[in-house]
Amino acid sequence: MMAADGPVIDIDHVYKLYTTRAPGGAGTLLALRDITLDVADGEFVTLVGPSGCGKSTLLHMVAGLHPATAGAIRYKGREVTQVNTGIGYITQGDNLLPWRTLQGNVELAMEFKGLPPAERRERAREYIHLVGLDGFEEFYPHELSGGMRKRAGIIRTLAWDPPAILMDEPFGPLDAQTRTILQDELLKLWARTQRTTLFVTHDLVESIALSDRIV
Repeated sequence: MMAADGPVIDIDHVYKLYTTRAPGGAGTLLALRDITLDVADGEFVTLVGPSGCGKSTLLHMVAGLHPATAGAIRYKGREVTQVNTGIGYITQGDNLLPWRTLQGNVELAMEFKGLPPAERRERAREYIHLVGLDGFEEFYPHELSGGMRKRAGIIRTLAWDPPAILMDEPFGPLDAQTRTILQDELLKLWARTQRTTLFVTHDLVESIALSDRIV
């Protein structure tokens, strides 16, 4: 359902053009052409397409990492013109800091938000419990399996409670069994938080399993 005050993410006739270098001189590459998409509050929308079609580029633009060549991207009604610090971004890698424990990694974004230490610890432990990582709080990333690290990367983003989340093929590097388990855990987490989510994959089965809407 559309939020009363409009979509959380509003992509309005967006184009993205890159300048390329070639032996004959500079050229251009059109990565995105006239893309329009709204994502409502609490909606889980998946972008499906082959590698190289511009899905990740669009997420970068929603996150404010790349500017649009034409058109506009709005987040909660305001145009995105710089890094969008109000949105969570989960990439293919877990991006855990190797010198911090699981507990420390999950608390990281909450530290940046200035949450008190006791609240950070309590919230981190709550999310660690939700994904079945109890007992691993003091383990470092190199001591965890790939699936454990991916769980940690996801809950690190969810724990600081962003209103919306971007997910760029987060389960891509994992084996099929682990992917299925984590997809189920993601659905449980999403059902609990109802965070607006824009998810990227090239796997149609995955998109059907997770999404309210597929684009």
